[in-house]
Amino acid sequence: MSVTLECIAVDDEPLALGLVCAFIEKTPFLNLAGRYSSAVEALQVINSKPIDVIFLDIQMPDLTGIELARVLEKAGNKAPRIIFTTAFNQYALDGFRVDAIDYLLKPFNYEEFLRAASKAQAYVELVQKASSAGSAEPKDEYLFLKVEYQLVRIAYDDILYTEGLKDYVKVHLKSDPKPVLSLTSLKALEEKLPASKFMRVHRSFIVNLDKISAVTRNTIQIGAISIPVSDQYKEAFNQFLSKWM
Repeated sequence: MSVTLECIAVDDEPLALGLVCAFIEKTPFLNLAGRYSSAVEALQVINSKPIDVIFLDIQMPDLTGIELARVLEKAGNKAPRIIFTTAFNQYALDGFRVDAIDYLLKPFNYEEFLRAASKAQAYVELVQKASSAGSAEPKDEYLFLKVEYQLVRIAYDDILYTEGLKDYVKVHLKSDPKPVLSLTSLKALEEKLPASKFMRVHRSFIVNLDKISAVTRNTIQIGAISIPVSDQYKEAFNQFLSKWM
């Protein structure tokens, strides 16, 4: 049975806000839990009750949609999913950097809206299935990562290390020689990964601590790959190393 998503709409333009709310009310698997003209006002509501999806404008006074998304990003997979609704296509890259489910460019029609909402529903269903009490799979053992407009589930144990590029990260896997490429930042990925399993050792690298096969004074060996440990992260790594040896 499909899940019903609790939604809010945030837009400082009354006509645009009304249209999004009308689309939400027209969609059987969406429930409109609130409508707000301010991201600050919406944030207070998000912190007080469970919300699955936010239909969020970007250009707003006080707090922009991108800024709100960055605040919510710290909650990781527990944060509401975001669908941006904006008249400005130059923010598309920023939208994907904060792991938005989709990006609707105004003016959009109901078919485009429904497509984006269905992506959000698929995401929430996937997360609920993975973490349900009756699931045979352990909870919190997976990373959900957006890859080429799809949501991909990656087991923590399958990750060897992650590598930060300019606007992307490469996730190197044990099961596949081809790394997974995602449009996000290494910092955003670091906040999603459990600190008990992963450690940032360089501006460009996060390693799976269980996959370390050897170390030297300034490098980590994971299989045949040698990863540098920079001075900025050396103290934290040495603390781990004292327990590892």
